[in-house]
Amino acid sequence: MVKVLIPSGALGLGYDRAALARGISEKPDIIAIDGGSTDSGPHYLGTGTSKYARGSTKAEWRELMEARAEAGVPLIIGTAGTCGADSAVDWLVDITREIASDLDMKVKLAVLKSGQRPDGLIDALGQGKITPLNPAPEISEDVLASCSNIVALAGAEQIQAAIDTGADIVIAGRTTDTAIISALPLARGCHAGGVWHGAKIGECGALATTAPNSGTILIEFDAEGFTITPMGAEARATPHTVSAHMLYENSNPDILYEPGGHLDVTGAKYEALDDKRVRVTGSEWVVSDRYTVKLEGARLAGFQTVSLVTVRDPRYVANIRAWCDDIVTKATAKASARVGEGFEIELRLIGLDATLGDLDSAAKAGTEVGVLGMVTAPTEALSREVAKVLNPYLLHHPLTEDEEMPTFAFPFSPPEVNRGAVYEFCLNHVLELENPMDAFALTVEELGA
Repeated sequence: MVKVLIPSGALGLGYDRAALARGISEKPDIIAIDGGSTDSGPHYLGTGTSKYARGSTKAEWRELMEARAEAGVPLIIGTAGTCGADSAVDWLVDITREIASDLDMKVKLAVLKSGQRPDGLIDALGQGKITPLNPAPEISEDVLASCSNIVALAGAEQIQAAIDTGADIVIAGRTTDTAIISALPLARGCHAGGVWHGAKIGECGALATTAPNSGTILIEFDAEGFTITPMGAEARATPHTVSAHMLYENSNPDILYEPGGHLDVTGAKYEALDDKRVRVTGSEWVVSDRYTVKLEGARLAGFQTVSLVTVRDPRYVANIRAWCDDIVTKATAKASARVGEGFEIELRLIGLDATLGDLDSAAKAGTEVGVLGMVTAPTEALSREVAKVLNPYLLHHPLTEDEEMPTFAFPFSPPEVNRGAVYEFCLNHVLELENPMDAFALTVEELGA
């Protein structure tokens, strides 16, 4: 049996300290926590930075380093620094060094980096080793060369290599959410289907329980399956909360693809052992005929300036789409005549369909609508200039030419907010590897020695 303690869904989200203490008392074999994802958009991969505050990250990581020392087991984090780019890994490594120094703690640290060189991937593309997932944007040498950061998602094999160094702490770049949980149980011979299934259920900590904010769970893996036990005092796992998590960030609730194969939970059985624990058996791991890792890449999409105006007049609210369409047409024409082409003006209707856009078939406006203006251009100066052309339209544009000029509300002055550089995701592909470590770099260092 292998016990994996998961403090929370991600470092920086916080967790129940009492729940973590209960987890440590259960004598886990390893502590595993995720460090990020693509949930917050391409900016973090584009810039190689973390979305979480350094101070809060350091405070939580310090607590986990102390918990690791108390338990005497490895501590591992995947997708360090939100995006898992090499610079984000270095950021967390620096924090780790500071904590080790502050605590006078001797630590063996393994660092697994996932960053990819564009020239290496261009060679792989030419050799037919990069293939698209569905859906995927067009890929070319120019696309790869334009990326500010590209990462490959490590699987269990790469994490196992890091654990095999005998490290006390493993800081990994971009990984699949399940890799950090599955690596040790797989290495110790636990049921592969059960391991991958349990790792999927545990990827977000207590999200698969009745008390998601409690954070900490313990998963016990064995020769037939796994058992999940929430560590929060009021948290419970039920067959429903556990089985439902296969829907989370997954297009097929029965299948989950990972490097080297896929998980099939069609035959899984969920059994409530009591009012807190759930036992799962019957999951299968299917080995693929080739080993691939997913690639994620982000590149500069331009520079953006945003504006916000609130519209409350009932007639304008009722005709808000027509009003916005007319503004975009006229402001675009005016700006093009003055500064040339190459920019884009977009208006999103907050309180109507800003989230789903045309996909929202039942959108209804309320008392007022917020109109978010977004100007994207190749340079910061151009985006700002076009946003200023847009300004008077948002403030005073009438529905028709023969009516009095209206005035709407800017919530702040000036209404233009410079967002600086904006990024876009541009890869959804897999890279075929002969050896799982071919696309990854592993180093080890001693801290506090």
